[in-house]
Amino acid sequence: MGVRLMVVDDHRLLAEALASALKLRGHRVLAAAAPTSGAAELVVSRAPEVCLFGTAAPAEPGAFDPIVRIGRERPQVAVVVLGPVPSPRGIAAAFAAGAAGYVRHDERIEGVERAMIKARAGEAAIAPQLLRGAFAELLHPVAQPDDEGQRLLRMLTPREVEVLVRVAEGEDTRLIAAGMGIAPSTARTHVQRVLMKLGVGSRLEAAALAARTGLLDRAAGTPQGPDVLG
Repeated sequence: MGVRLMVVDDHRLLAEALASALKLRGHRVLAAAAPTSGAAELVVSRAPEVCLFGTAAPAEPGAFDPIVRIGRERPQVAVVVLGPVPSPRGIAAAFAAGAAGYVRHDERIEGVERAMIKARAGEAAIAPQLLRGAFAELLHPVAQPDDEGQRLLRMLTPREVEVLVRVAEGEDTRLIAAGMGIAPSTARTHVQRVLMKLGVGSRLEAAALAARTGLLDRAAGTPQGPDVLG
């Protein structure tokens, strides 16, 4: 018996292509839509058995907010995420939001179909190799040399980290100087040095880069010591 489903993706062509392939295999597709931010509205109104939720950025903040709403308003709908090979945080975020499964977006149509059927039956639909890979990364976090936030943090002195945190909190040069007990000219020099090291042209860009890479979260746990350059 075919599955009654919806397909949503940030790319309409991908959603429509997958929907067409599943129709040919005997499934009833209620809708193929984009982007994923509108998934909850459609699912709540049409109540499919399964929602295929395609995303290219599973680790982005808020990526799975629609799934949270679906779980709250249509708990009987099983959501299967279609995405890239994610970081452990991406897989964890999907299941924490209430997803019933996670399938690589380069999976064969048969694999997607199996995941849909398992999810409809109330089973977790995720390939064992994805779980093994996620657990391996979680158990060995030091094996991630490309961590951008950590790389950027290593470029800054403790004093510059403090300046960046204050910049991200919206403090101007006067407030930074007062809060750190330094002259405004010294504070201005620190800010310019931070911008130069991060490769950005403004305080706003620096704050955005720090937030996007997780640098601010890491900075919060960094002990502040004396800065021999300040």
